[in-house]
Amino acid sequence: MATTRPRVLQYGKMPLPQLDAELAQAYAVTLLSEQPDPDRFLAEHGAQFEYLVTTAALGLPARVVDALPKLKFVSSFGVGFDALDKDALLRRGARVGYTPGVLDDCVADMAFALLLDATRGLSASDRFVRRGGWSQGRFGIHTRASGKRLGIFGMGRIGSTVARRASGFDMDVAYHNRRTVEGSPHQYLPSLLELARWADILVITAAGGDGTRHLVNAEVLAALGPQGFLVNVARGSVVDEAALADALQHQRIAGAGLDVFEDEPRPLPALLALDNVVLAPHIASGTHETRRAMADLVLRNLAQFIATGEPEAEVPWSAAQQTATAA
Repeated sequence: MATTRPRVLQYGKMPLPQLDAELAQAYAVTLLSEQPDPDRFLAEHGAQFEYLVTTAALGLPARVVDALPKLKFVSSFGVGFDALDKDALLRRGARVGYTPGVLDDCVADMAFALLLDATRGLSASDRFVRRGGWSQGRFGIHTRASGKRLGIFGMGRIGSTVARRASGFDMDVAYHNRRTVEGSPHQYLPSLLELARWADILVITAAGGDGTRHLVNAEVLAALGPQGFLVNVARGSVVDEAALADALQHQRIAGAGLDVFEDEPRPLPALLALDNVVLAPHIASGTHETRRAMADLVLRNLAQFIATGEPEAEVPWSAAQQTATAA
């Protein structure tokens, strides 16, 4: 007798096309984004789904969660969870899996790629050569990266990996978190403002969400100063993008490297006109190796929850809810 495959609602296409195919092979998948009228589909069929797959970039709005009365588990592709409606999911009692750990190295690599590009002017020098500027004169002098003071805002898995990279560049490292990291060899500074004053280069690896929105503001950028650089591989919402563009325009900071933006895929137009900022299209985890590892964890989280009721990797507030419920 054939076993009925579990029904899974897929909120949108996955960043790795193979994952779309693998999900469709293992489960009875409905792709919500391909429905002619997604809201009507949810109203008519939402009660049929206990499992949902999405991505950190797509998120999951409350209206979708509210239309899925039997939702038990969400498997999300990505390490961020600020775009998943926390309140709606907690009300529903749905568990949430995500893909931490497997992308730490590539995101840390990207942080250093942006750091080196911003300080040494690599993208600007490429444009200089291509437009024939070299035959007209010298490119100019930029800033050495090695030996600088590196401030890390958000000393989690990714921040700790960035700190390890910094040791190869003979950098002093300090950090700011909501609390100190037990066992960390690096200096803890009790405020983001103090960290910015101390640092030559400020790297953001903090989580997004309402709690960190615009914490890197005009005051923090002023503290970083005209010789300082900002690198963001976390979430665009952590930085006041208008304040950053203004600081770059008026050289209140020396430069920036950004992989994330407040309104993706639409960086603030003022940033596009500046030569002292390096812009990347949210590609920190975009390597074959990391995307494959993320896809595998999405699949394992889903399969393990269906089989045992426990995902391999669970979003902290989802795990906390489960602990509270069990107690």
